[in-house]
Amino acid sequence: MKSRVYRFPRPLRVGTILSRPNRFIMMVKSEGKTIRCHCPTTGRLGDLKLEGLPCLYSTSTNVKRKTAHTVEAISTSPRSNSWVGINQTAANRYFEFFLRKGALARLARGEVQREVKLGKSRIDFLIGNAYVEVKTPLIMLPASGEVARVKRSRFDSFDRLIRHMGELQRSLASGMRAKIVLCFLYDAKPFKPPAPDGTNRRILAAARAAEKAGVERWQVNLKVDAKGVSLTRYFRSNP
Repeated sequence: MKSRVYRFPRPLRVGTILSRPNRFIMMVKSEGKTIRCHCPTTGRLGDLKLEGLPCLYSTSTNVKRKTAHTVEAISTSPRSNSWVGINQTAANRYFEFFLRKGALARLARGEVQREVKLGKSRIDFLIGNAYVEVKTPLIMLPASGEVARVKRSRFDSFDRLIRHMGELQRSLASGMRAKIVLCFLYDAKPFKPPAPDGTNRRILAAARAAEKAGVERWQVNLKVDAKGVSLTRYFRSNP
């Protein structure tokens, strides 16, 4: 494995989450001040009660931004500095960095193209002869009982992912390869699909159909700290 690190332009700062008033904003206390931060995921962050949790945030130099700060990672315990990255948009950038450095050669190699049209969708990458869609799950996060949410909120919609799985599955008929990459911004355990319920039955059925057709599933674990992002491990997680 190549030991290269994606470096942030400036080190992230440490704060404490005070609240998440809506899906897009977190209020954070840092250096005695309360600052308004962008929340880079609109979905649910596991079953966590966010108030009081440590976080890492970045500050943009773009004066046109409405919110200068972005929460990049959180700790899942008030007493821990083991960070869980939450910037789903940035995950593709990190993935591409390690891909181009040759650190993910077992997963895919070849010319890298971004945002490639496939059917009625756009897939994150075309790498050689393989379509690769990267997802950053944040619904299931490690948490101790003290920070677990009592009532689960449901921000989640799987329609886009189900459509992408169908497009990837159909691409196999033309001799292409297709891969779903679960990119965790912490050292997650090997992914196991959750038990079906009223919310996830459709996505689980689509995933089973894609896997049966030959769509590969890979897991990439990254580590986020104040200075940057490093690759912890990656592996194929279906036969």
